[in-house]
Amino acid sequence: LIVNQPVREVFVKRAKIIQTIRSFFDARNYLEVETPVLQQVYGGASARPFKTHHNAHDIDLYLRIADELYLKRLIVGGYDAVYEISKDFRNEGMDRAHNPEFTMLELYVAYRDYTWMMQLVEQLISTVAAAANGSAVVKTGKHEINFTPPYKRLTMFDAIKEHTGRDVRGKNEAALRTIAKEMHLELEASHGVGGIIDEIFSARVQPHLIQPTFITDYPLEMSPLAKKHRSEAGLVERFELIVNGQELCNAFSELNDPLDQRARFEEQMKLRARGDEKAQVLDEDYLRALEYGMPPAAGLGVGIDRLTMLLTGQDSIRDVIFFPQMKPEK
Repeated sequence: LIVNQPVREVFVKRAKIIQTIRSFFDARNYLEVETPVLQQVYGGASARPFKTHHNAHDIDLYLRIADELYLKRLIVGGYDAVYEISKDFRNEGMDRAHNPEFTMLELYVAYRDYTWMMQLVEQLISTVAAAANGSAVVKTGKHEINFTPPYKRLTMFDAIKEHTGRDVRGKNEAALRTIAKEMHLELEASHGVGGIIDEIFSARVQPHLIQPTFITDYPLEMSPLAKKHRSEAGLVERFELIVNGQELCNAFSELNDPLDQRARFEEQMKLRARGDEKAQVLDEDYLRALEYGMPPAAGLGVGIDRLTMLLTGQDSIRDVIFFPQMKPEK
């Protein structure tokens, strides 16, 4: 930092990005809130947590992997729109797009759905890009990325078919394992239908999506917190925004049926019994909140570090975090 002005400028832009996000939501009268970092039951994502111990109560606690289940409790509690910019923690591998401690924006808005959220994301990302760089067109590496709306939209199945020539719609686990093997993908025994489709998409499709692209309508098995699709059986109303080969945003029409949610959690617990440590945990307290009644809602998560990487032209997440996690010096 002391000898590299361009490095310092990256973090000035990072501050501008976060400031612009806050201003964008505050102008819409969305309420900024804070939710617990230490949780008795971790949830809201498929990830391994960090575990700690609270001596006074003699109980194990987990550092949050996401804010989702607490923010949706606030929607149950009567707030129409809440957001949080927070540190989340996932006890997993590290690479140029992953750090165990990272910054996430999460937003939940009552009486909206994922199609409305796609339009909001286009407005948000283009506004932030213009604030950070003076233009919606950003150069990163060898690519020039245009964040001007509208963004391309593809269903997950159509994207896989377009880039691999294989139609995975309606395939069972055995058939999907055969397809993955033909693509020379390594799978774990714990992978179910959703996990296999996710591996195929991540390895064979995602790297080719450079310009902002909404991937929509995911298989139900991949999305235990998303509402079932209103017209397509076996799918949910979910999208991810993929830019420069990386996931930038994840959003749903939120599942607000407590019976359906319990069944989804139970399926996740079966995956955990098969050895999938990333499968989600059944959260009785959250289910009780849904039983009180949650209105229809749309939710969104945006990786602030990855957004900063894109808008500052950095190749590694380490370059947009002041103090990234590193191996200790010997």
